[in-house]
Amino acid sequence: MEQVSTVGLDLAKNIFQAHGADASGEVVFRKKLGRGRLLAFFAGLSPCVVAMEACAGAHYWGRELARQGHTIRLIPPIYVKPFVKRQKNDAADAEAICEAAQRPSMRFVPLKEEEQQASSVVFRARDLLVRQRTQTINALRGHLAEYGWIVPKGVPHVDRLIARVEDPAEALPTAARTILLVLVSTLRSLDQQIAVLDAEIASRAKNDPVARRLMTIPGIGPITATALVALAPSPEAFKSGRHFAAWLGLTPRQRSTGGQQKLGAITKMGERTLRRLLTIGASAVIKQAVIRGAPAGSWLSQMLERKPKMLVIVALANKNARIVWALLAKGDVYRAPVVSA
Repeated sequence: MEQVSTVGLDLAKNIFQAHGADASGEVVFRKKLGRGRLLAFFAGLSPCVVAMEACAGAHYWGRELARQGHTIRLIPPIYVKPFVKRQKNDAADAEAICEAAQRPSMRFVPLKEEEQQASSVVFRARDLLVRQRTQTINALRGHLAEYGWIVPKGVPHVDRLIARVEDPAEALPTAARTILLVLVSTLRSLDQQIAVLDAEIASRAKNDPVARRLMTIPGIGPITATALVALAPSPEAFKSGRHFAAWLGLTPRQRSTGGQQKLGAITKMGERTLRRLLTIGASAVIKQAVIRGAPAGSWLSQMLERKPKMLVIVALANKNARIVWALLAKGDVYRAPVVSA
């Protein structure tokens, strides 16, 4: 076999497709591999670049192949799609991955270690439980609205509905009450499980010096700080804070042409959990600034005077993302800027 320079590997559950090419890009082999044969096949190859799409299982296989001496390149799937020729199949996908990895301007995803992946499980689990709690609350509200029971929006107000469901004196059909009590029991169980995860996150934030430094930024609490430590790549992966904010999807989408710059809504690319947490934190800061007033002459005060509130929230989330990158890169703590007279 000729010297293989780059291998594009299309991942799957059981059947994998490999596409090997030499330094000039000529095809060396196209091979279909079962899950049990994958590591043995790459062990027989000389150390080369192995490229994969950054999808489920990519970091695991990347670590396994890196132990064999191969150089791992993980590519966002959206950057691979333009290289797929005509019909989509496993062989075409593997070839597209191989070609994308050979582009000098291609951007790659940093390979995650096991501990970093393990740290992110608590946030994935919490998001799932919060979504289930929201679904249960909406179901409870919807069913009780059929009987004219309405309360204001917000989780705290749901307790009033629960109290009425559990009150035997309330006029509610027995058949409906029996089912609604099941939803109430589910809701309380979810609240308990979310509280356990919140306590775990708070403990991590308290014991992690990096998370404590990040919590000095207004709008970043224990959950956001711990999520940034667990989910964000190393700051060395980005040239500046602007690149980090763009990775989070907090920069405007460009539709520029003919020398005219046209900016739209944010791209919403990158890590969704971090983007959502930063936006929620910025929203809390803006809410307090509207109620209590922002410092006169500050950036926030000037933005609130000139721009819509939602735009200011996204702009503050972008600014906080750049501050986060600076603190991670320099090991410093946040110091509020001095407002000029």
